[in-house]
Amino acid sequence: MIVSDIKTNTTAYPVMEHFYTLQGEGAYSGQAAYFIRLGGCDVGCVWCDVKESWDAAVHPVMTCDSIVATAAAHPARIAVITGGEPAMYDLSELCDALHNAGFRVHIETSGAYPIRGSFDWITLSPKKFKAPVGESLAKAHELKVVVYNKNDFKWGEEHAAKVSEKCILYLQPEWSKKEEMTPLIISYIQEHPRWQLSLQTHKYINIP
Repeated sequence: MIVSDIKTNTTAYPVMEHFYTLQGEGAYSGQAAYFIRLGGCDVGCVWCDVKESWDAAVHPVMTCDSIVATAAAHPARIAVITGGEPAMYDLSELCDALHNAGFRVHIETSGAYPIRGSFDWITLSPKKFKAPVGESLAKAHELKVVVYNKNDFKWGEEHAAKVSEKCILYLQPEWSKKEEMTPLIISYIQEHPRWQLSLQTHKYINIP
């Protein structure tokens, strides 16, 4: 346990929930990770499955030290900061504290705000309801486009043109439309093989 080596840090964030599970999506799918879901979001996706995260004021505040101590009680050393929209906050001190405890630090964001903090992996999932900023697109390690209807393929290509050549491109069916959209995504990837399929495996196996 490396928690005792962390300097005292009282910077605090609204935390809707935090839990130990397996990453269900993208390049790190299947790996054990500690998730830190911050409260607060103004992107407003109509199909969001965690709308209770939107209002930051209703969630308890946790200091960096408390967050890290809780995460470090588990053996995995991947911490995923998600939301809500976590990039609303300056996450520099939380990233530093997690790094000091030996964690890889990942973020899942819409990219609607500049990303502040030192991240080892950035998953950017742009939303039509609030456009991503250019500097967030440039930093993305993986681009995850949620496919809700057929128009999302063209929209995804528009954003794929704005990320780096090394960025992994994923198409993921929106959960409520998965039966309809998954076959379309498979066909699209067969015709456009630079894209890959991402599934919400955690929902299939019923874990957080």
